[in-house]
Amino acid sequence: MLIAGAGGFVGTCGRYLIGRWMAVAFHGVFPLGTFIVNVLGCFVIGLCLGLIEKANLLSANESLLLVTGFCGGFTTFSTFANDIFTLGNRGEWLTSILYLVASLVCGLLLVWLGRVLIR
Repeated sequence: MLIAGAGGFVGTCGRYLIGRWMAVAFHGVFPLGTFIVNVLGCFVIGLCLGLIEKANLLSANESLLLVTGFCGGFTTFSTFANDIFTLGNRGEWLTSILYLVASLVCGLLLVWLGRVLIR
């Protein structure tokens, strides 16, 4: 539990910092901070799972730290869902749909890319 918690702490801090940086750097309706952390998290989990599948190159504790802890703390489905809800409530339907589709497509592609790069 402490290993997963340590990874989660680092992931959560990273998510917070990237979110703040994006909020300052870009002023638009598209939730760029959440999008970036979610797609980066997909890439990292793809890399980690690729390392596990390729001759168990990550130990159980490293997997717990990186996959469960870091990626779990870094990415955020609840914020993603709330962003879509908020955009819809504001009438930003096109942005809401673009965000939803781009997140799913990019997320899946980056999980795949992370796994492929390890092979």
